Amino acid sequence: MANLATRIFRFYSDGFRNMTVGRQLWLIIIIKLIIIFGVLKVFFFPDVLAKKASGCDKAAAARSELINRRPLKP
Repeated sequence: MANLATRIFRFYSDGFRNMTVGRQLWLIIIIKLIIIFGVLKVFFFPDVLAKKASGCDKAAAARSELINRRPLKP
């Protein structure tokens, strides 16, 4: 099993080491993903529970949010 894992690791490491254009493309992809998820987290997923003081308040807020949430209309 260790031999198989070593061969798989060497296969991918040699592939990434021998890339020329692919490195720049992967770098662009990673930067875009970081920006996209950073923007999504800040603007679309606010941290509502951070405002609550204790664990009981957070639990009650989560419970009421799940129970009282209105379904999206199609």
